[in-house]
Amino acid sequence: MDDQELGFKAGDVIEVMDATNREWWWGRVADGEGWFPASFVRLRVNQDEPADDEAPRAGAGGAEDGGAEAQSSKDQMRTNVINEILSTERDYIKHLRDICEGYIRQCRKRADMFSEEQLRTIFGNIEDIYRCQRAFVQALEQRVNRERPHLSELGACFLEHQADFQIYSEYCNNHPRACLELSRLAKLSKYVYFFEACRLLQKMIDISLDGFLLTPVQKICKYPLQLAELLKYTHPQHRDFKDVEAALHAMKNVAQLINERKRRLENIDKIAQWQSSIEDWEGEDLLARSSELIYSGELTRVTQPQAKSQQRMFFLFDHQLIYCKKDLLRRDVLYYKGRVDMDDLEVADLEDGKDRDLHVSVKNAFRLHCGTTGESHLLCARKPEQKQRWLKAFTREREQVRLDQETGFSITELQRKQAMLNASKQQATGKPKALCRPYYLTRQKHPALPTSLPQQQVSVLAEPKRKPSTFWHSISRLAPFRK
Repeated sequence: MDDQELGFKAGDVIEVMDATNREWWWGRVADGEGWFPASFVRLRVNQDEPADDEAPRAGAGGAEDGGAEAQSSKDQMRTNVINEILSTERDYIKHLRDICEGYIRQCRKRADMFSEEQLRTIFGNIEDIYRCQRAFVQALEQRVNRERPHLSELGACFLEHQADFQIYSEYCNNHPRACLELSRLAKLSKYVYFFEACRLLQKMIDISLDGFLLTPVQKICKYPLQLAELLKYTHPQHRDFKDVEAALHAMKNVAQLINERKRRLENIDKIAQWQSSIEDWEGEDLLARSSELIYSGELTRVTQPQAKSQQRMFFLFDHQLIYCKKDLLRRDVLYYKGRVDMDDLEVADLEDGKDRDLHVSVKNAFRLHCGTTGESHLLCARKPEQKQRWLKAFTREREQVRLDQETGFSITELQRKQAMLNASKQQATGKPKALCRPYYLTRQKHPALPTSLPQQQVSVLAEPKRKPSTFWHSISRLAPFRK
């Protein structure tokens, strides 16, 4: 941070000293004063709320009066939170309507400037969000007790609409692409003038379009904050208490799901780049079925009929297990050797000893068996702990697949093609394939070394012990090579 920037933690209460600038405010906390981004905070609903250590103190004779006064104060604070929720929802609906009517409708009139695909990139599914939010606000309004607002029951309304809020995931994932497209159009004066005319015609505040489009991203993150505050001022005996508690948990899950989907979609570019770095790739693209690397490492594959052992690098993704062979000279180059479908597979933990099928002694082994095809794979780890990590990874893979099915997560054909196209462009830059592999897929092969050790000792730690090669010694003894 700069010297005049204000540092604070989540949950801190900041006294705003100067809010004349729209984006940066001057504020004060216990540790000092400074500038901070206005978008990082929200206005405190109950400005006069007493601190925790300033609870009302009543004498023996006034205990009942003090309790009634405290309850009345808490009811008023709950009313303030409810009013704020309703007020911000109404403002948000107007904001969405302005975008849909002020921008999208005008853009569709100019087919010479905007294609439908371009509008989808810029605005995402904001029209779907607008429709859902209108229904949500109508449901909220019906739940409000006009005469005694603190008795309003809003928790059930959030629970009824929690599935609808998942459409924000698509919008949040698309938002970076929207920003890139708008930054490209901002270089062309006719688009700058067009967007400014849209804003003026709709009588919207002086903020650029990318600022307006950021609002839905911020909105979905504010629901847990509002519900947490509503729960804080809801008495445990209140009829709405359990529903508000459940709604808070549900909206936190929605926000977490959106963040997880965003992370997964950011990973697909890395997976596409990794696939493009593999030599002799065969079959369908990884992204046709997979979107997450679960685990990776080196295993010994024992094959029939002579029980031949092969050292292979295995990469466990959701739905499939890929195995590759290392290049003999360039160990960072991998060759595709095959894949195993994980969807109809049973993982069997084997005891150390002689295998019944291959009649060979195995250690730290497990078997992958396909019930439909009868195909079987016998794999061995070097150490027992490595074997346990693989068994846990197979369990995580099944849990990931189940969770994706429950939440409806999937990669669209357009996203898959775009990721593969980006990977092929990077491959065309002329870099060696081994250098294009993302580090996260190879991190297990490079342990972190302590910097405090002498370089000679570090070298001993880093390099595995190998028997000295007799190749050059034998060559030098041949007549043509003698001096």
